[in-house]
Amino acid sequence: MTQVLVIGASRGIGFEFVRQYRAAGAQVVATARSEEGLARLRAEGANALKLDVTDTASAAGLAWQIDGYAFDVVLIVAGVYGPRSSAFQTPSAADFDAVMHANVLGPMRVLPQLGDALAPGAKIGILSSRMGSIGLRESPAGWLYRASKAAVNSVMKDASFVLQDRASCISLHPGWVQTEMGGAGADIDVTTSVSGMRQVLAGLKPADSGGFFNYDGQPLAW
Repeated sequence: MTQVLVIGASRGIGFEFVRQYRAAGAQVVATARSEEGLARLRAEGANALKLDVTDTASAAGLAWQIDGYAFDVVLIVAGVYGPRSSAFQTPSAADFDAVMHANVLGPMRVLPQLGDALAPGAKIGILSSRMGSIGLRESPAGWLYRASKAAVNSVMKDASFVLQDRASCISLHPGWVQTEMGGAGADIDVTTSVSGMRQVLAGLKPADSGGFFNYDGQPLAW
């Protein structure tokens, strides 16, 4: 049976990953911060673990919680948008810390915890954003969020080197999705986004590791 780990799964894209992988018959371990989120994951048939990637002690305890698993797929979804400010609108120290801790330090804490819980040929996807691409950038809007996603792309690229003999690691752009973050006017629904990203992961080859992909499989420029 396929084993899947979803980090940050209480709602939106993370929860949809849980729903779809469970529907496909996978054994799913999923994390949330709140008791409400954990209960929702259990109701979906997932093994729910409490985890806050912004908390040092919580993140450090992930390895023992997943001891004994051999995950075929890992999704790191947890993240925040932060202030909807544009370039030259200096973020407060608190906003900077909140966004960078969730979107960059969080994955840097989680990835080292996975080492002994990966199946041979595992696939690891981190939810990034086209907004983090420097080559494709056409707007300075959301510059703190953009900076965090550019940084996490760097984190995943480095992870691909460390895990090159054990797992394929990629950054994923989910599209502009109709979630709480994306808003009701976004381009695609969450079902379409997650279904596409699952197909990308399913077709991933070792040579793709270290890449950046759209939800429909299109390679994206850094």
